[in-house]
Amino acid sequence: MTPETLDQMAVGSRAKIIGFAKTESHFRRKLLALGLMPGAVVEIRRLAPLGDPMQIQLRGASVSLRKLEAAIIYVELEA
Repeated sequence: MTPETLDQMAVGSRAKIIGFAKTESHFRRKLLALGLMPGAVVEIRRLAPLGDPMQIQLRGASVSLRKLEAAIIYVELEA
């Protein structure tokens, strides 16, 4: 199964984070500080009217990400 990125997921779907695309280290640290780390399960809650940003549920917290930010997060869809 090829990994998807978080920005490709549909509203209501759940996935486990499996890694990050190559990016600047300070940006990766920002994502890790928000709790977006490998093994964390996320659910897409909603998209803004124009599709950007997206709201995700992560460990009981709601986090908003831009599509460009979500595009570097590799996920594996949960059944």
